[in-house]
Amino acid sequence: MKSWSPYVVGAGIGVLSWFTFASAGHPLGVSTSFENTAALTERAVAPQVAQNNPYFAEKAAEGKPPKINWQWMLVLGIFGGAWLSARLGNDRTPQSVPPLWRWRFGENVGKRFAAAFAGGALMMFGARLAQGCTSGHGISGTLQLALSSWIFVVGLFASGAVMAFLLFGKEGRSHV
Repeated sequence: MKSWSPYVVGAGIGVLSWFTFASAGHPLGVSTSFENTAALTERAVAPQVAQNNPYFAEKAAEGKPPKINWQWMLVLGIFGGAWLSARLGNDRTPQSVPPLWRWRFGENVGKRFAAAFAGGALMMFGARLAQGCTSGHGISGTLQLALSSWIFVVGLFASGAVMAFLLFGKEGRSHV
């Protein structure tokens, strides 16, 4: 099977979200896992710097000290689920540079990976700035009918469309 039914996937995500609320009392989300990992890494590598970091004092005052928790299981599940889906669907392509990228930016694999990493870093910065990631706002927030999450999702899709147009132009459609 090359693609999953959007209805089955949507229902599965809904059930996962319900389960998460019921078992952990918390919405789905993964960006906090990376924030906590960075904070714990700082504490382990440079404890004297961490002592003077207001982040730790703020989290302690909130009763939410940085820790590795159940959200990291979700992060691992995303990678494992993507791998399993690609294997079951026999949909793993060996190419590192997709045709559209190749048409616009050339064959350089390093440039492609650097752009992907920079895009991911920019998304993580935005997620922490927004105090929630696409899974937190886009899934849990919209399921709760949170206005801020619906605004986020509209902005996410609009900015994605604008960025795709800026990167590939309208000519890009004929090179997919």
